[in-house]
Amino acid sequence: MKAITRITLCFLVGSLGSLQGSLFAQVSGHDDNLSACKNGLKSCNRANLTDSESRDIAVSIHQRNLANCRSGEKSCDRAQLTDLEISAFDVAAHQCNLSNCMDGIGPCDHLALTTRESRAVALAEHQQNLSRCKEGRQPCDTSSLSKHEMSDLAIADHERNVSNCTDLIGACDNSMLTRAEAKEIAATHRARNLSNCTGGTDPCDRSRLSPAETRSVEMADRQRNHSACLGGEESCNYSLLTTSEITALKFREQRRNLKACQTGYGVCDLSRLTREQVRVIAAQRPPATR
Repeated sequence: MKAITRITLCFLVGSLGSLQGSLFAQVSGHDDNLSACKNGLKSCNRANLTDSESRDIAVSIHQRNLANCRSGEKSCDRAQLTDLEISAFDVAAHQCNLSNCMDGIGPCDHLALTTRESRAVALAEHQQNLSRCKEGRQPCDTSSLSKHEMSDLAIADHERNVSNCTDLIGACDNSMLTRAEAKEIAATHRARNLSNCTGGTDPCDRSRLSPAETRSVEMADRQRNHSACLGGEESCNYSLLTTSEITALKFREQRRNLKACQTGYGVCDLSRLTREQVRVIAAQRPPATR
C-alpha cells in the first residue's frame, strides 16, 4: 500500500513539473512574440495576441508610422494616416519648407510656396546674398545688387581690408589703404612688436626697434630673468645677472639654507654653513632616542 502511494505521489509530482515547464514555455513564447510584434519584426504572429494586446500593437504601429512621416522617412505610409493627421503633417511640412527657404538652410522647394511667401523668400535671399558679399563670403552674386548696395559693398570691402591689414588676419591689400590708414597701421604694428618684445612673447622682431626701445626691451629681459632666478625657475640665466644681483641672490640662498638646517624643513647643505652655525644647530638638536 505504501509503495502504491509513493508511486502515485511521484507521478503527480512529475506531472506537475511537466505542466509547469509547459506553462513557462508558453508564457516565454508569448512574451517573445509580443516583443516581436511591438518592434515590428517579421516573426510576429498577431493571431497569438489577446484583443487588448492587438489594440496596443496597432496603436504603436500607427504612432511609429506617424513619426516616420513627420521625419521624412521613406517607410512612411500616408494611407495609414487619418485625415486630421494628414492635414497636420502637411501644415508642418509646409512650415518647415518655408523656414528652410527663409533661412537659406536645408532643402527649399520654391514651387510649394504661396505667392506671398515667394516674395518674402526672395527678399530674404537677397538680404542673405548682400550679407555674404559684405562679409566677403561665398556665394556672392553682385549682379543682383543695386547701385546703392554696390556702394555699401565697396565701403564694407575697404573696411574689411583695413581690419585685415591691422590685425594681420586674412587677405590684406596695402594698395587699397589711404596714406593716413597706412601710417596708422604701421604705428599699430610697431607698438604691437614692442609690446611682444617687452613681454618676451612671439612674434618679436628686434630689428624694428629703435635704440631707445632696444634698451627698454633689454632691461625688461634682465628684470624677467632676475625674477626667474629668484624663483629658482629653469629659465634663469645666471650669466645675465649683474654682480650685485648675484651677491644678493647668494645671500638669499645662504639664509634659505640656514633656515632649512635650523628647522629641518627643506634642503639643507651643512657644508655651506660656518663652523659656529653648525655648532649652534648641533647644540639645539634634541638628543637621539635609543
